[in-house]
Amino acid sequence: MSIKFGTDGWRAVISDTFTFTNVRRLAQAIADAVNSDLWLTEKYKDSNQDQFVIGYDTRFLSRAYAKEVARVLAANGITVHLAHADCPTPAISYAVTQLKAAGAVMVTASHNAPRYNGIKLKGPFGGSILPSQSKQVERFLEKNELNAKGPNLLDYERAIQMGLIVPFNPVPPYYSHLQQLIDFDVIGKYPRRMHVVADAMYGSGRGHIKGSLAGTGVEVHEIRSDLNPGFGGIHPEPIMKYLHATVGAVSSTGADIALITDGDADRTGAMDNQGHFVDPHKIMAVAVRYLVAEKGLSGSIVKTVSSTRMLNRQAAKYGLDIYETPVGFNYIADHMMSGDVLLGGEESGGISIKGHIPEGDGVLMGLLLLEILAHYQMPFNELIEDLLKEFGPMHYERRDMRLARAVNKKEMVARLSNEAPSAIGSMKVADVVTVDGVKYVMDNDSWLLIRPSGTEPVLRVYSEGLSASNVEELLGYGEQIAATV
Repeated sequence: MSIKFGTDGWRAVISDTFTFTNVRRLAQAIADAVNSDLWLTEKYKDSNQDQFVIGYDTRFLSRAYAKEVARVLAANGITVHLAHADCPTPAISYAVTQLKAAGAVMVTASHNAPRYNGIKLKGPFGGSILPSQSKQVERFLEKNELNAKGPNLLDYERAIQMGLIVPFNPVPPYYSHLQQLIDFDVIGKYPRRMHVVADAMYGSGRGHIKGSLAGTGVEVHEIRSDLNPGFGGIHPEPIMKYLHATVGAVSSTGADIALITDGDADRTGAMDNQGHFVDPHKIMAVAVRYLVAEKGLSGSIVKTVSSTRMLNRQAAKYGLDIYETPVGFNYIADHMMSGDVLLGGEESGGISIKGHIPEGDGVLMGLLLLEILAHYQMPFNELIEDLLKEFGPMHYERRDMRLARAVNKKEMVARLSNEAPSAIGSMKVADVVTVDGVKYVMDNDSWLLIRPSGTEPVLRVYSEGLSASNVEELLGYGEQIAATV
């Protein structure tokens, strides 16, 4: 079967396996799953099982693929609310909760290269579907293929006339929701005119930082906000290697801060007033400090195992519970749906806060950074320096190492855990964590995470240290492991 569907959906190369035929096949399996008795759990029985939301990003043919998904769902008796234009994934996810729909399809390949497209599937709670729902879709895919069952298909214009496809604008309710989470009055009272670079990386976050700040007096300079399905030849991922245009914009405009969103705006990154990249680790830590110390909020911190231990130190200082999850925002979402979570986030930039849907949101987190900056009324680089003085220092690096052969992830994790060293370089190993891969935590709070890929011969090695030399020592050990595989 050419479609490999999982909790985070399906991604593939356009015109290779991501074709209109396969998109329709998957849409039929989604429709079958949604129409089954098992789609809505008891907690969400009051959702409208016959209502679904569909959105799409700026990628090549994304709107056309979204219309095909809508045609299939409509042909199966499901009323589809189809976004009238490209928009952020979190706006579509929020629309699910606002409309009490059974879920959503978002046509996007997120931060992946331009040659990819994909489908993310959301549940009635506004986050990635549950593993049980994913399995339902997979079962219907297999069943339909076995029975040679093709997709039901309704003419697009006919479906609109019948009221089974309803074009809509998900943005106004989403903006209204953001106003409940962000104090725009604080942003508007910045002592001088705040200058912001908003870098959408040609993705569907384009226009939304500026649009949500209308009336605040903030001067927003947008870059890479035009429609460019090839993303200018880059990956729309907010990491430094793709942000040279952002550095130039900060320098030329004298910006106080740059806010960066990925291809579908569910990930965030930032740049300070001196053109230095501010990674998601620091964004999470500066957000926690503000939410607790300045806004008086509480709740647990949930982070992936590959995220900074500054959050652990904050949890200890503020008396908060902290949980580490495997890599993937869906694990964070589980905590957000079942407990009182102040902030949940991952090192790749998917971050959400208390009161929001269980979904990473680059627009929300960018606006929160503006509120923080306006509250403290100090340059962003000095704000980050102050954070690191209190909870750092913090040096971080990740390397993906190609292996000579594929490995059994479970067996390798067991071996690295059982054969854990007593020390790495000058640091003693204080703890071994096996939440996802193997993480060696050092006695000085530095750490090394080794995560074998489950699908390709790659060893992902992450390290955080109190100094750059700590990080190099730890990564060097990771390279030794890779060389012996």
